[in-house]
Amino acid sequence: MLGHGVEWGWIGNESKGFDALITEQFERGSIGRMRLHVLPTKRFKTFSISLFVGIPLTESTVTPVALTPFVLRRGTSSYPETISFRERLDDLYGAGFGFDLYKRGDYQIVQLRLDMINDRFVSSNEPLLKEAIRFLGEVLTSPALENGRFREKYVEAEKRTIAKRIEAIINDKIRYASERCVEEMCKDEPYRLLALGRKEELAGIDAASLFSAYESWLNNAVLDLYVSGDTSIEEVQSLASQSFKLPSGSPAAYTAPEFRSPRAEPQTIVERLDVAQGKLNMGLRTDISYAGAEYPSLLVYNGVLGAFPHSKLFINVREKASLAYYASSRLDGHKGLLTIQSGIEIENYEQALRIILEQLDAMRAGSFESQDLERTKAMLANQLREIQDSAYERIAFDFNNVLAGSDRTGESMLAEVASVTPEQVQAAAKRVGLDTIYFLRDRKEARANA
Repeated sequence: MLGHGVEWGWIGNESKGFDALITEQFERGSIGRMRLHVLPTKRFKTFSISLFVGIPLTESTVTPVALTPFVLRRGTSSYPETISFRERLDDLYGAGFGFDLYKRGDYQIVQLRLDMINDRFVSSNEPLLKEAIRFLGEVLTSPALENGRFREKYVEAEKRTIAKRIEAIINDKIRYASERCVEEMCKDEPYRLLALGRKEELAGIDAASLFSAYESWLNNAVLDLYVSGDTSIEEVQSLASQSFKLPSGSPAAYTAPEFRSPRAEPQTIVERLDVAQGKLNMGLRTDISYAGAEYPSLLVYNGVLGAFPHSKLFINVREKASLAYYASSRLDGHKGLLTIQSGIEIENYEQALRIILEQLDAMRAGSFESQDLERTKAMLANQLREIQDSAYERIAFDFNNVLAGSDRTGESMLAEVASVTPEQVQAAAKRVGLDTIYFLRDRKEARANA
């Protein structure tokens, strides 16, 4: 997330301009079931590698898929002990390895990342890109095993890791309220599932069942390997074919998620916990997708509504009325969801709700200042320019296109955002409808009734 709730799929740094997009483009290829995306560039001193492994969100697979990358990071067939695994990264001039786990649309996605210094800047006896891709190939397709299954000690240790992470969500009330709002809004959709899985299912997973789930995961996942650096599609294709022991077949592709209309009458969910501050969250739906022609208008709409410090939610709910500690909106264009988050004093619920609803009505009526529209467009443009300074940002931007079936470039998105009119923002606002109101409050009233 970026810009207080603008979902681009990347994180910005200091802008150095936008010109490189004209000459540097991703080259495409494939090996078996894996698609390849290579950005040949000499702008960075490192090779940046990302492997995206996506599978549809389902109740039966969400927990084992979530657990899998935690176990894969513990060791490979060549480096089965975690200490030797980490020492190998040190040997490769301090290569950085990590992973992310999240959901996009109706997919659960594991992203494995590896950052490696370019050979030109060190005295290496081995081609570092070759070693990096070989290492990543082992992580994914040749994990450390015992008796034909995952190592039991790794599985049990990482089950505890995930359990603690799930438990930690309840202590982060901002995140908890956000997750619960989405869960209630999408309660009969796959998107309700937490990317980390379900804590209650961890006890039933052992080394054998997890390895079986892992094999099914590799057989059915959508695989996209990205490499940015001083290389070529031909070199990456050759190295990847030697390094990844994947099941045979052709590349799979992502399918569009189900977009639903908002409820005819919004539902209101009130949950009580031991909290001192209330969390008022709202879930809205739109039929505008990331790949749609209207998406830039929706981005600007979200920016004017709540994504930036000059937005209507921040100014009217937090600054003018002093009702909220925070108030913002966040857009998920891959699922057609927009969520509003605010932290309020519990007794201010009715007033805060009224003012938030007024801002939604104002956007539908086209009642917003031209200067706020221009500020939003300028901030979005600045964020788009910032992708040039990070290989991972460029990779993430391109992967969002692959995921959505879109062919936008950063350059074209910049032009589209700049051309958005007030009328287009208003039109987008009319295609956003309130579905769910979620309020997390204290237990005082419930205790009094008891």
